[in-house]
This record gives sequence, C-alpha cells and structure tokens, in this order.
Amino acid sequence: MNDLLRYCDQHAADMLRTLETLIRLESPSTDKPAVDRCGVALAGILRAIGGEVGLVRQTDRGDHIRARFTGDERPVLLLGHFDTVWPLGTLQRMPFRRDGDRVYGPGAFDMKAGIAIAVAAIDALRSTSTPHPSVTMLWTTDEEIGSGTSRETIEAEARQSRAVLVLEPALPGGALKTSRKGVGQYDVIVHGVAAHAGLDPGKGASAIHELAAQISSIERLQDLERGISVNAGVISGGTRPNVVAEEARATIDVRAATLADAAAVDAEFRRLQPRRMGTRLTVQGGFERPPLERTAAVVALFRRAAAVAAELGRELREGSAGGGSDGNFTAALGVPTLDGLGAVGDGAHAAHEYVDAAALPWRAALLAGLIAELK
Repeated sequence: MNDLLRYCDQHAADMLRTLETLIRLESPSTDKPAVDRCGVALAGILRAIGGEVGLVRQTDRGDHIRARFTGDERPVLLLGHFDTVWPLGTLQRMPFRRDGDRVYGPGAFDMKAGIAIAVAAIDALRSTSTPHPSVTMLWTTDEEIGSGTSRETIEAEARQSRAVLVLEPALPGGALKTSRKGVGQYDVIVHGVAAHAGLDPGKGASAIHELAAQISSIERLQDLERGISVNAGVISGGTRPNVVAEEARATIDVRAATLADAAAVDAEFRRLQPRRMGTRLTVQGGFERPPLERTAAVVALFRRAAAVAAELGRELREGSAGGGSDGNFTAALGVPTLDGLGAVGDGAHAAHEYVDAAALPWRAALLAGLIAELK
C-alpha cells in the first residue's frame, strides 16, 4: 500500500493534468459533439496507460467509453460518467483554476476528478507491478439525464464483474456511500370537463381542483423517518380564469431507501382514483433508479476499503446519499457495489464546485489498493 501511495504522490501533477484536460473539454449531456470531443481525449488518456479502449456508439448522446485492463480472473468494474449538467460556455464564467488546494471548474467534482483518480490508480498498479484482477472501466455520457442509453451496457458489464466501484464524489470528509435512495418520477395527469366558470360552472369538472386533491393524497405517502419523500415539483393546468380547467398535471419526484418501499410507493401511485365526478386520471412514470441498499455484500466491500485506508494511515467512514447514481443499477442486480470513491470536495451542480487537490493522491492509492485486494 505504501508503494502505491508513494507512486500516486509522485505523480500528483499527472492527475491534475488529466483533470484539467477533462474540465477544459466541456461535456453537457445533451450536446453530443461536445461530449464526444471530451471522449476522444479521455480515450487517448486510457490508451496511454495500457487500456484496450472501445466506444459504445450512440446516435443522440455521446459515445460511452469502455476500457479493459488485463489481470487475473473476473474483472472489477470502475463506473462513472463524464457528462455534466453545465451548458457549453460555462467555462467563461467558471474557468478552470487552482486556488491553494482547491481546483475549480464545471464538472470538476461531479465527476471528472473521479475519472482522474481511476486513471491514476490503474497507472499506479501497473507501474509498481502490483498484482490485481482484470479491470473494466465504463465511462458513460448520460448519467445526469437518467442513463437512458447506458443502463443496458452498465448492467451487462456489472453481471460479468466481481464488484463495482463507483467513482462518484465522496460524502463530506471523504466518506464512501454504502446506500443511496432510489429515484422515481411520476406524471399525474387529470382530464376534466371544460365549462364557463360563470355561466355554467355545474357543467364542468375542474381538472385543477381534482389535481389539488390528488396532490394532498400523494403527500401522505411521505415518511421521512423511513427515507420516503415525495415532492410535487412542477404543476400546470387550465387556460383562463373564467374557464373550468379541462386538464392539469403534476410532476412528482419520489425517493425511497429500500426496494420494498419503492415497490409499495409505486403501487400506491397505480391505485390512484379520481375523487370528482367527470374527471379521470392518467399516471405515468415510475422509479428510474432502484435504491442502492446497504446489504451485507456492500458492507463487506466497505470494510475491505476501510482496511486499505487504515494501511494508508486514514480513517474511512460511510454514509448514505439522497440522490441516485449508476451504482443503483448494479447494486439492484446483487453485484457488490461501493460508491463515493471519487473526489473529496464540494459543490456538485453548484457554481462553487471544487475538488480538494491535496486529497487526490490518497484517493487514487485507496482505489488502487482496494482493486488489488479484490484479486
């Protein structure tokens, strides 16, 4: 472990160069040409450390990148994404810069630094001749918008892997994520009957009034102690104040900590029935990401990581996150999954997004050591 840490310390500047390259190549999820420009640079970086690199081609999204590194037996999957939430041109107001130990720039924390950590970890393993299992890296291009084109590839790679290590950012202080909530989105659409609000109000059936009643009912599903939250984040409906609304809709964000609770909440949405005569309901959507539960396999993987950290002179903690990642998909398959192995920092999706540069070498050594321990 000390050899790995020493190598990562000695090559910290290489890690920062990788991070700078990726940040300067802006890669908003919905801009395929921009994402692919970043992907070309990333593929070159992976080839330079010995990866067998291939592209998972996409029509409307950026091409996903898969790199394989030979070793013993079944591979360990390193998983993450290089798309960001920041639109093209953000660099003009959030330029790449370093201020002391903080490195700033769009996508630095979430999660281009995680990719730089993974590159450094593999480079350290191979350069120090440390025995390790085969490694597959999968860097996707649509995680920030739901992983619609990447989920199938993610799950296929996970099924072939002994474990999945997710390079999403760490929790505050560097803690790893041993659980994540499942994330769902539902559209509740109410169809009513239009009428003149003054002349013939009794002939109408207000979709807006019905939607208000439905939202009140849905709110009762919330149980924060159990980790269930519901939020009607967007509502719309009606045409004019003097017209009984013919249609109204709400988009509702739902989170749940366990697969059982996610299934129970989903069932409640499917059971919704109209309360007002003349109205009818359509419910669309569901859980896009299942929960990443803190199973025995996840705990065992965390304990191995904590033991590696202890050898590096660090104390490693664990925690949970309210948001989902692609690790939710792999954990739901029963593949041991550990999340939050990426950068220490703050400001995901925020203007102050930054990475703690001083923590990068030990995070790379932690990842390298954990991979070696999984042989």
